[in-house]
Amino acid sequence: MSAPETQTPLAEPETKIAPSRWQVTLQAIVTGNGIISLLAVLIAVVVGSIMIAATNEDVQAAAGYFFAQPMDMIAAIWQAVSGAYAALFRGAIYNYNADTFAIGIRPLTETLKFATPLIAAGLGVGLAFRAGLFNIGGQGQMLMAAAAAGYVATSFDFPFPLHLIAAIIAGMAAAAIWGGIAGYLKARTGAHEVITTIMLNHIAFYLLAWMLATQGILQAPGSSNPKTAPMPESAVLPQLLGPTYKLHAGFLIALLAVAFTWWLLERSALGFRFRAVGENPAAARVAGIDVGRMYFTVMLIAGALVGIAGVSQVLGTEVRGFSGGIDAGIGFDAITVALLGRSSPLGILAAGLLFGAFKTGGFTMQSSQGIPIEIILVVQSLIVLFIAAPPLVRAMFGLPQPGRTPRRKIAAKKAAKKKEVSA
Repeated sequence: MSAPETQTPLAEPETKIAPSRWQVTLQAIVTGNGIISLLAVLIAVVVGSIMIAATNEDVQAAAGYFFAQPMDMIAAIWQAVSGAYAALFRGAIYNYNADTFAIGIRPLTETLKFATPLIAAGLGVGLAFRAGLFNIGGQGQMLMAAAAAGYVATSFDFPFPLHLIAAIIAGMAAAAIWGGIAGYLKARTGAHEVITTIMLNHIAFYLLAWMLATQGILQAPGSSNPKTAPMPESAVLPQLLGPTYKLHAGFLIALLAVAFTWWLLERSALGFRFRAVGENPAAARVAGIDVGRMYFTVMLIAGALVGIAGVSQVLGTEVRGFSGGIDAGIGFDAITVALLGRSSPLGILAAGLLFGAFKTGGFTMQSSQGIPIEIILVVQSLIVLFIAAPPLVRAMFGLPQPGRTPRRKIAAKKAAKKKEVSA
C-alpha cells in the first residue's frame, strides 16, 4: 500500500498594493508632455550657459593658467553666467537697479508687449496642429491682417472706438480668408498645407510690398518710401498703463483669444470634431464628421487668431507707420511657441511669455554684458530640437517612456518567475 501523497499548501495570492494618489500624480507628471517642455528649456539654458562661458574673454584668459589656479577659471565662469542671466532678468522681468518701482517694472511690460503677437500667432498654429494640419503660413496671414487693418485705419475716418473695432475686424477677416485658402485647397484638392501656406507667404509678402509702393492704397500720401502713414488716434489700441509704458490693449485681446481657444477645444462640439480629425481622419470620417469642412473651418479660425498678431503690431506697436517687415519673424517664431506649449492654449500662453522674455532680456544681455544676441537664438533653437525628440530628453534624465514598462519592473517579474520555477 503506497504512502499517501502529501499535498503542498496553496500559495497565498499576492496582494497588490494600490498606488497612492501622490504616486499616481508623480507618474502622470514624469510620463506627460509638460515635463518634456520644462526639461527642454532647462537643457537649452545649460547649453546656453556653456556658450556664454566659452565666449567670455575673462574665462578664456583664466583658461590659460587653469592648472596653476583652477579657482580663477571657475570664478570667471560663475561671474559670466550669473551676470548674463541676471541681465536677462533685469531686462525681461524687473530692473532692481532702477531708482523707482515704476521704472523697475518697465521690463515686464516690454516682455508682455513682445509676447502679445507670439501668443496670438502661436494659438493659430497650435489650433491647426490639434486638427492635424501644419500651419506655417503665419507670416502671410499676419501680413494680410496688417494690410487690411492698416488700410481701414488710414483710409477711413470713424470715431473711437468704432474705427478701432472696424480695423481689428478687417485685419482678422483678411487673415482668416488667407488661412482659409489653404484649408479650402486641402479639403477640395488634397494639396498639402505646408506647400500652400509657404506659397501664400510669398504672395502676401510681395502683395504687401506692392500696396506699400502704390499711392492711394497703403503708401503714405506724398511719400516715395514703402511705408504707411501714422495710424490715427481713433484706430490705435489704448495704452493699458499710460504713456510711460508701451503695453497696449492687444495683450488683453491675446488673453481673450487664449480663453476662446481653450473653450473651443475643450468645451465645444466643433473643437471635439477638430481633435477627432487630428487624431484619426479616417475614423472621424467613418463617425460622420465632414473632414474636409473641418480642415477649411479650422484654418479659417487659425488664420483669424494669427491675424490678432498682425493687428496688435499695426495698431499697437508700430503706430507711426509700418513697412514690409511688420511681421518681424513672428509668424515663424509662433511655430516654436506652439511646439513648446504642446498646442495647448495655456501652454502657448506660457511659451509666448517665455519667448517674450527672451526677446526683451536678450537686448539687455547684449548691451550690458557684451553677449551676442545669437546665443538667445541658439537657446530657442535648442528648445525646438529637444521638444522634437522627447525620447532623447527622457533618456537623458532617465524618465520612463510612456506606455512602456520600466526595466526595473520587468527585471522584478523575471526574478519572480525564476523563483517560482526553482520552487
